Amino acid sequence: MTNLGTASADPGEVATGRLYVGETRDGSDVGLPVAVVNGTEDGKTLYLQAASDGDELNGVGVIQRLVPRLDPTEISGTILIVGIVNYHAFQVAEHRNPIDDTKMNRAYPGEETGTTSERIAAATFEAAMRADLVIDLHQGSTSRMIDETRVRCGTRHRLHDECLELAKAFDCGTVLDKKGPDGQLARAAPDEGVPTIDPELGGAVGFDEESIKIGVTGVRNVLRHYDFLDGEAPMDPQTRASSFDQYGAPAGGLLDFEPDLGERVDRGETLFTVTDVFGTVKERVTADSTGIFWRTRRLPQVATGEYVCSVGTDIDSY
Repeated sequence: MTNLGTASADPGEVATGRLYVGETRDGSDVGLPVAVVNGTEDGKTLYLQAASDGDELNGVGVIQRLVPRLDPTEISGTILIVGIVNYHAFQVAEHRNPIDDTKMNRAYPGEETGTTSERIAAATFEAAMRADLVIDLHQGSTSRMIDETRVRCGTRHRLHDECLELAKAFDCGTVLDKKGPDGQLARAAPDEGVPTIDPELGGAVGFDEESIKIGVTGVRNVLRHYDFLDGEAPMDPQTRASSFDQYGAPAGGLLDFEPDLGERVDRGETLFTVTDVFGTVKERVTADSTGIFWRTRRLPQVATGEYVCSVGTDIDSY
C-alpha cells in the first residue's frame, strides 16, 4: 500500500484524499487535495504538483483531465499527486499566499515550523523527495506566454543532463535552460538528487484548453519515456533559450504587438508600439537581440516603465 496524506492505494488502485498542512484562521483544517496512482508492477515514482502559485490554473486542469485517464493496471510504478499546493491563494485566485504574502515557489524546501507557506512547502517537498522524478506544473500567471518547460538547476549542476532529458521527454517544444531563483522546487529538488522540471503551460486567466492538452500529453510522454506506461515518447529536438531580454514601456498608452508569441524576432525588428487613445504612435520599441517572442503582458494599457514583454535569447536546440 502507498500513502500520501489520507490517500491510500494498493497496487492496481487509485485513491484520493487530503494532505493536512495546518489550520485556517477559524481553526478549520487545511487539506491539500492529493491522489495516489499505484501501478500493478514495480517501477519508478513520479511526483506531480500544480498551483503552487494560486492563479496558475492550467496545471490543475492537466491533473483534472489526466487522473481519470490513468489506469493503474497498465502502470508500472507509482504517481504521487498534489492537485493544489497554494491552498490559500487558490481560494481567492491570487498569485501569492495571502496569509503571509509569500510566493510559494520561493519557499522550498520549506520549514516544518515556519510560516504558512514554508509549512506547505515542507510537506509537499517531503512528498516530492519520495519520487525519482518531479514535475511542477506552472503557467505564465496572468501574462500571455508560450508553452515551455523550464530547467532551473543551472548548467553546472550534476543533474543538469537528467533534467534536460526530462524536459525533452515532456516535449513542449521550447525549453528555458536558466538557473532559477532560490526557493524554487525545480532548484531545491535537484539539489537533493531528484531530476525536476517546471513546465510553464501558457498563461493569461483561467483554463487554456490548448495548453492543458499540451500538459496532459507531456505528462503521458514522461510516463512512457520512464517506463511507467508502454510506448515511447517522441523525444523530438527542443528549441532552447538560456536568457531573456525584458522590455518596459518608454511611454504610457496602449500597446500594439507586431510579432505573435513564439515567433522568431531579429535584432532591430519592431516588437511593439505605444499609441495614444486616438491611435497616434508615441514610441516604437525594437529587439535588442535575435530570439523568440516569449511573453507579453495581458492588458493593452501600460504606464511608463511598466513591464511589456520578454524575448528568449541565446537560442539553440538539443
